[in-house]
Amino acid sequence: MAFYQFRKTQLIDADLNSVWNFISNPQNLKVITPDYMGFDITSKNLGNEMYAGMIISYIVKPVLGIPTQWVTEITQIKDKSFFIDEQRIGPYAMWHHQHHIEEQEGGVLMTDLISYQPPLGVLGAVANSLFIRNKLNEIFDYRFKAVEKYFADKQAG
Repeated sequence: MAFYQFRKTQLIDADLNSVWNFISNPQNLKVITPDYMGFDITSKNLGNEMYAGMIISYIVKPVLGIPTQWVTEITQIKDKSFFIDEQRIGPYAMWHHQHHIEEQEGGVLMTDLISYQPPLGVLGAVANSLFIRNKLNEIFDYRFKAVEKYFADKQAG
């Protein structure tokens, strides 16, 4: 079974509290996800603050517009430092996503580290080579721009 890691970093021109308040609010997931993914949070009474043990359910359309249920659990959280979400139900055989932030000169360094295993064994490994890894790059490139725009707009006004 193939296992992969995907890492993205971004230096955000903002303070630690602002970045934490943005990334730890589950409602902002839709803001940083491309529209074509058809991303909708289906959890009821989700609130604006994450906590360990929180279950978040979504519908997402990652391939050919086919709706897929995805359920993640926030398994660990350290205020203004990191949180981890893990897939409980969804398209991957395994998904473990670490979100880290660290104050640095010039802003806040945000690092996403995703450890994942596609479904379907060898077919999943082929799918990763053909499109999964490219799709992750595309989604995180979109997120980079969305986060940059969000904080630029906030500073402007």
